[in-house]
This record gives sequence, structure tokens and C-alpha cells, in this order.
Amino acid sequence: MSIEHFDVLIIGAGLSGIGAGYHLQARCPGKRYAILEARSAIGGTWDLFRYPGIRSDSDMFTLGYSFRPWKEAKAIADGPSIRDYVRDTAREFGIDRHIRFNHRVRSVSWSSEHSRWTVEVDVGPSEERVRISCSFLYVCSGYYSYESGYTPSFPGREDFQGRLVHPQDWPQDLDYRGRRVVIIGSGATAVTLVPAMAADAAHVTMLQRSPSYIASLPAEDPIANALRARLPERIAHRVARWKNVGISLLVYQICQRAPALARRLLRSGVARRLPPDFDVDTHFNPRYDPWDQRLCLVPDADLFRAVKAGRASVVTDRIRTFTKDGILLESGKELQADIIVTATGLQLLLCGGIRIAVDGGVLEPGRTFVYKGLMLGGVPNFALCLGYTNASWTLRAELASTYVCRLLNHMDRHGYRQCLPRPDESILEGRPLLGLTSGYVQRAVDHLPKQGSKAPWSFRQNYVLDLLAMKLGPVDDGTMVFSRGGQPTRRDVASAARPPHAET
Repeated sequence: MSIEHFDVLIIGAGLSGIGAGYHLQARCPGKRYAILEARSAIGGTWDLFRYPGIRSDSDMFTLGYSFRPWKEAKAIADGPSIRDYVRDTAREFGIDRHIRFNHRVRSVSWSSEHSRWTVEVDVGPSEERVRISCSFLYVCSGYYSYESGYTPSFPGREDFQGRLVHPQDWPQDLDYRGRRVVIIGSGATAVTLVPAMAADAAHVTMLQRSPSYIASLPAEDPIANALRARLPERIAHRVARWKNVGISLLVYQICQRAPALARRLLRSGVARRLPPDFDVDTHFNPRYDPWDQRLCLVPDADLFRAVKAGRASVVTDRIRTFTKDGILLESGKELQADIIVTATGLQLLLCGGIRIAVDGGVLEPGRTFVYKGLMLGGVPNFALCLGYTNASWTLRAELASTYVCRLLNHMDRHGYRQCLPRPDESILEGRPLLGLTSGYVQRAVDHLPKQGSKAPWSFRQNYVLDLLAMKLGPVDDGTMVFSRGGQPTRRDVASAARPPHAET
């Protein structure tokens, strides 16, 4: 039986996958492509998460696409608006016609002899197994498991007689009006949930083991809105985008180079929005330096307004055990709760957990190095889309798609069928891919690819440098190996666990 073949297969129809489809159409119009989506809808993260108040923590001038200006007044947008934006983009550019829903990729296998990937897919509710092949594979499935979020093993959990929910599996029938709610966590999800639920709940308590850095931004960008009132749409969008890129880079550099100053600025911003007697240092002054973990953003100080109004409170303590009526803390205090929300994070999962094999050898992603933040050393005709941790995901996702298109066009011009980033072990010193101390990152650090200490093996968190490298830098840079067929030069996958110069 013949296997359907595509020039490019994109895995995932979320924000990254739809963007990849656009760039492929625009820059490589002769390529036949398909997007395989495991779920039944477009949107990825923005379709999966349905908890109260879900919103972006990046402004939409940078989280949105460069090629389709964001038109809403709010720069910090709610989840349904972002989902509609992604779906409308797919429909407007005909990308939706290339999507195959309910196609869950289980494994992929590369053959150097045939210069192609064979993709094993489970289709539909019956999970009928089918095979599809492609010349280039582009994984845009994000970085976390869609199956379940992360929930620690809490003592006494089974004793709690109320309702226990995780934001990733939010029950649509959950009625929290007039109820006492405890939200465990202090990250982006928790600070979003607290003010959203506090509007209707009897009271909401954010229970945190340790504080996070939180900054308030206006939900509407007055400068961007003024630009849109005076300039053509696309020009205004571009100027607003670059303004916000510049601000985010400046904030990140201050946090990295002058952490004491950044700490003072962030603390004073919080203190101004809370009552004079509020214990800011206990609840909003973390032990770590700014941007050692992600900086949380709240629009229009909504979290602080809820606390100031008495509709919400913050408790910094450790959990001793769940009880039938709530949570007993190490301090001896008991928090009464009808509903407990475990906003305790994600489970990182590279490539959606897809099994990857290269010429019969199963790949261990944690033992590879990442090339330019989007390809794996020793893996041919393969890219994965990874966004920034210190800025909008889409900024880097679009650069990645632009580079993939440049790479494909370069191969076509020269008659190449295979490309492979070749690791030079003499200069590679394995470092964690994501330079964050967050729990969800540390739990998965051994399963993620490593980065090296030097370009092109470093995963930089700098949009300007990446823009220069991916849009203007040479494709044939001496590290990328090209072949017209057969076995590419030196296919071995470099091990990040192996020290430089180690014998093989």
C-alpha cells in the first residue's frame, strides 16, 4: 500500500503551527505540506486551557503574528480572544485547509537511504494507525504535556471533602460563586486565577510556598493605540511591536546585569499598589534574583486590587496536610476551603512525547545538543519550534519558521536532499537548555536537549541577535552538513552527557 508523502509535515495546529504554515506558504510556495493536530480544534494552548480569566502574559503586539496585526484594544488579551485570532488567521490564509485533526503522532523514523521521515499516526477515536512520509519534519507541539498538568503528592489529599481541580483540566460545571477557594501556587496561572475567581467567590486565598516577582502593566497599551489612530495599520503594528521588543529586552538586561536594582524597582511597584501595612517582603519579595524564574505580569494591577479590597489574600507557608475542610499549614494555621485549585505547574514534554528514531537508533533528546535553538545535532531534516522564556513565544517561533524556509530554499537551489547540523564535540560544553530555576524546568532538565557555550549551539534569549542570525546569517555556516542522498556525513548524535574529547 502506498504511503502519502509531503514535502513538509508540521506537527501541531497551535500558535506556532499556524504561523509555520503561513511562512511555508509565503516563502516556499512550491512545497506540499500538511499540519497534523492531535486534538479536534485549532489553537493549542489557547484552546486547551479554559480556566477563569485565562489570558496572555505577553502583549499581543509581540505574541500576535508579524503578518497579521492585532486589532483589539487590549494588549494583554484573554484566552478566547487569542483562540479566535489564531483560528481566524488560519481561515484567512487558507492554512486550515491543510490541517488534519485528530491525528496524533506516535513515532517518527528517519531513513538516510531514502531521505525521508516515516510518521506513525493514530487517527480518530478508534486510533487507526496510518503512515505518512515527509522530506522535512517540523515539530510545533510546544513544550509541555497536553495530557495532564503537574500536581505534587499532597499528604491527606484523599481526606479533603471539597472539590480539587487542576487548571489544565478545568471542569466547566464548577460553580465557585459564594465558595471559599484556595489556590496553591504563585506563578502565572495562580496570579491570573485569583482576581478572576475573587469577583464571585466568597474569598480566594493564594497559598504559596515562596513568592514570585510580579509586575503590573496596563491591559491596554496607550502608545500602541495612539499609533493605530494615526498611522496605517501595518506600520502602527510594526512600531508597537518593536517598542515592546525593546522594552522587554531592556527589562531583562536590567534584571540580569543589575539584579539588586531590579529587585528594588519590582518591590516598590508592588508596595505602591497594596495597603501601607501589607507585609510585602514576606509575600512578594522572592529569595531568587529577578528572571531566574519567569516574571509574572498582571493587567491593571488586578491581583493587587483584589487583595486590597479584601476579596483575596496571600498566605506564604508550607502545607502540612490536607484536611476534610481545607489545608493545615506548617505554622499550625488551617485554611478553610470548599474548592482547592492546584496551580502547581506543567509537565514539560519535548515534541509531545513522540518517539524519534534515526536510521534505526532511538533518539534520547536529553543527550543531544540544540542547534540555533531549533534543530538537534545529528538529526537530519528536522526542526522543532521553541519560543523565548523572557519574551513572547511568537517572536522566536516566527524566526524559527523563517529560518526553516531559508534552509529548504537553500537545499532546493543546490539539489540537496538532506541537511544535518554536525556537532563539534571539541567546543561543546553541555548547559541546561532553559536557564530558569523554576520547578517545572528543573523536573525535566535531564530530558531536554542541552545547549552549548557558543553559537550556533547556544540558545540565546535575545530577539535582536537571533533576528540577525536567522534572517541574515549564512545557512551554509560550516556546521550544517548537506547531502544529495544516501548517508549524510557523520550522522552520529553527539551526547551532551559526554565530555569534550571523550573517546567513542
